[in-house]
Amino acid sequence: MDVVGVEGETAAGGAGARAVAAGEWEREPHPSDSLRTFGAVVQGLREHAGLSRADLAARVQYSKHTVESVELGRRMPDEAFVERAEEALGNTGALRKAARHLTRGEAGLAAWFRRWARLEREAVNLCTYECRLVPGLLQSEAYARSVIEGTIPLRTDEQMEAQLAARMERQATMRERPTVPFSFIVEEHVFRRRFGDPQAMRELVDHVLECSAPRNVTLQVVPLDARLHACLDGPVRLLETPEGQRLGYSEGQQNGRLISDRKEVSLLCQRYDTLRSQALPPGDSRALLERLRGEL
Repeated sequence: MDVVGVEGETAAGGAGARAVAAGEWEREPHPSDSLRTFGAVVQGLREHAGLSRADLAARVQYSKHTVESVELGRRMPDEAFVERAEEALGNTGALRKAARHLTRGEAGLAAWFRRWARLEREAVNLCTYECRLVPGLLQSEAYARSVIEGTIPLRTDEQMEAQLAARMERQATMRERPTVPFSFIVEEHVFRRRFGDPQAMRELVDHVLECSAPRNVTLQVVPLDARLHACLDGPVRLLETPEGQRLGYSEGQQNGRLISDRKEVSLLCQRYDTLRSQALPPGDSRALLERLRGEL
């Protein structure tokens, strides 16, 4: 994963541009036309109804910031947003119909990460080990925003919003695929690293506990007092495609690498499986996070 936003969700060029064709890098990130069109429809209906963004936010039970991001085409609205906005804006059917034509853009995703992000959406299982930051699929919005705001080089507001939207959108993969196994192994110190006030830290832990509560999601924590283990070479990400192919992904400073060589992927799988036996069991891991939350 990358220091400039984590998990390839970066919105500006840099050294990583050498890893992909220049043209592909220069095209990112731009909200998809369908998102912008849908956002314009929401804004038009809202203004016709005489509502402010804050008014609509209260009616759809989302933040004003979320309403703004949807209207500007920076964020993919989920089903609940569409339904509540439809009811709040006159039940014309326009939003339901427009939502059918929405496509998931790749705004905010680094060029080197795009292929993995597509594979991630279709994977039949996904495994992630992280020793630096909370994995993107488990990040709270406040945590993700804090990470993005602290990246170097600095981003424009539009670029930061694109990154944040991409990260939050990726989390829909877990909600929409309840039969796909997701496994996470995360170092305890990752959850202890401060990024905001105690309330923001508690919200992060609550979010992680909520995301890892479904039966298809397994979260294990490597405690601070654990000994040296099998994945000291760095973060590991693995998945299996619907065709049964196993792939890996590694990321560093401004670059990422999709790993398809069977021997190399097999070695990464062995390391991950070994680490599973070295980390705390899921129940003990959740108990550790709950204790950590109580300390905040």
